[in-house]
Formats: sequence, structure tokens, C-alpha cells
Amino acid sequence: QLQLVESGGGLVQPEGSLRLSCAASGFTLDSYAIGWFRQAPGKEREGVSCISRRGTRTHYADSVKGRFTISRDNAKNTVYLQMNSLKPEDTAVYYCAATLGLTVQAMCVSRGYGMDYWGKGTLVTVSS
Repeated sequence: QLQLVESGGGLVQPEGSLRLSCAASGFTLDSYAIGWFRQAPGKEREGVSCISRRGTRTHYADSVKGRFTISRDNAKNTVYLQMNSLKPEDTAVYYCAATLGLTVQAMCVSRGYGMDYWGKGTLVTVSS
């Protein structure tokens, strides 16, 4: 069974940090570009950060530049999203998704339409 599983979400205070993980099972991630997306209640899904198959190209939403870092360890079949200086407006369900065909910028700008596989999400709540 092919699936992506996110982990690492939780409750954190403003200015705190979290690291999300996206692990693949049933297939190897090194053939796929990966994106992190989020959706807050009442809002559209947003492309947060995306990374190419080898990790040489990345894309960040303006709202997270300088605070979030995407990385991948293909040997561990896992992609990470390090989130620092978290703000209440970062509160959302965070999803990872994989694509064979979309470019890094295309999948982030398109908010994830056309991705091949999706995880079920992990909730991040930033609140004091």
C-alpha cells in the first residue's frame, strides 16, 4: 500500500519551533518531488514549501520565508519541514504530497493540484 504519513504536529507557543516529518511507505520518495501544504479552517489550501527529488531546488511561500526550512533524507525515505518562529497564523493542518511530474514552483503555486499522493495531515496549533 502506497502512503505518506505526516508526524510532528502539536501545540506550540508563539515563537516556538516544530519539525514535521513526512515518511513514505510502499514506495521510495527519491523519484518524487515533495510539497508541504496547509489548510486553516475557512481558508484555501496553501503551498508552504516544496523540494525537488534530489533536494537541489526549493520553493517557499512568502509568509514562511526565513522561518521554515524544507529538507529531505532519501536514505530514510523522509522529508522534513523545520518550522521556527511560529506565529498564530501558522495554525493549520499540514499535509505532505508527492508528484512525479510537477516542478517545485508549479506544485507550490498550484496549491497542490495534480499531486500523485497525499498524506492525511498533522495539526499544528500555535497559541499561548
